[in-house]
Amino acid sequence: MNPFEKIFNYQILSRLEDSGTMIITQHERGWLKLMLEHPAAASAFELDTLHKLRAILTQDPSLDTDGLLHKAASKERHVYHPYVRLIRQAILKNAVLQISYLNKRGEASSSQACFPYKLEYSMVKREWYLLYYQISNRRLMRSKLEKLLGLAEQTCSEALSEQYKASIHTLLSRRSVSADILIEPQYNGELSRILYAFSCFEKEVSYAAEANAYTIRLFFDSSDSEFVLSKTRFLGKRVRIVEGEHLKRRMLESATKALGRYAGSSG
Repeated sequence: MNPFEKIFNYQILSRLEDSGTMIITQHERGWLKLMLEHPAAASAFELDTLHKLRAILTQDPSLDTDGLLHKAASKERHVYHPYVRLIRQAILKNAVLQISYLNKRGEASSSQACFPYKLEYSMVKREWYLLYYQISNRRLMRSKLEKLLGLAEQTCSEALSEQYKASIHTLLSRRSVSADILIEPQYNGELSRILYAFSCFEKEVSYAAEANAYTIRLFFDSSDSEFVLSKTRFLGKRVRIVEGEHLKRRMLESATKALGRYAGSSG
């Protein structure tokens, strides 16, 4: 692919992303169709949405899993939680939630008013989390959904919801950091795979025509730094951290420890 085709493709993808359009492959459509056949799909989606998705995918072949064998599996944990839909609706309506939960000591807390901000799912721990603004002490909190004992929705005025959102953005900005990750030009053909590895983060992609190089600017919470490092290590020599002193220092530390552990062990 010549540089002009690369620039053209990048411009198309950027415009589609700005418009909220997402391109999915036939393989991904087949995977989605298979997932919609799972019994949990009826709880995860509203009935109209589920019917609409199934109708759209009618002509697509379902993913063939006949050759797959699941061995030595641990006990299955359902990835869908019954509170997900309720919390999602509260977020869309800018409503306040009264929640009670188990604290770290396993004790039940009294019901507290909170403004829900975001639902998060950990692919590693296979757990759902709720990021919310605790109104009484004006703190940003994060709780596992499995620790929630109950929740009740309350209406919230537009003025108050805007006030809570402003407070959340102020608190998040204090914890937000960024890093620039350069894709080595010889691996530009794997751009889609690399972007997918960082798909759970907010990002901006820039292209330098003179160097034929893409740079990904990631925006993330400081507590997710180690997760960003693990993704970067996974991509190996395809990428390089060029901005973000903390990440560069941690990457150097881990590489030095690895060399120290294995240097001289051969032979």
